[in-house]
Amino acid sequence: MTVAPEQTVIAQRQGRDLVSTDEFEMLAAFCADEYKMDRAFADRVMDQALAMIFVMGITRAGDTMAPSQVVDPGWHTAILHTEWYADFCQKNFGYLLHHQPNSKMRTKGLMADVTTRIEAAGFHVDRILWGTAAECNAPACCGDGPCC
Repeated sequence: MTVAPEQTVIAQRQGRDLVSTDEFEMLAAFCADEYKMDRAFADRVMDQALAMIFVMGITRAGDTMAPSQVVDPGWHTAILHTEWYADFCQKNFGYLLHHQPNSKMRTKGLMADVTTRIEAAGFHVDRILWGTAAECNAPACCGDGPCC
């Protein structure tokens, strides 16, 4: 009888683990309501947005990373809760990570780079949420792409 070597499975972190249950509930409920999302979908969006924000903050890569069009409402949900967001940034990074819209397109290459950075930080990446599309997802589009 041959016994396969035991493999260690390392659980990936979740963006939602960066905040308390109450904070995640507040953010996900707002995201679902504001952007007319099914609640389960909004949970996924907020999870990915929180992971991205954290990676942007700890790596100081806010100017070279961008959310996918699907994750963007989660990013906006966080920054719309200004007091909470400022506290989250200060606690985790020691500075306020500003929203810096730019004109770069959300290309497959950029999304691959962003998801690689998120995974490198140990977070699970929900790949379905990081695809690209030619059209914007109004009302979340805020001038950070050629379609807005």
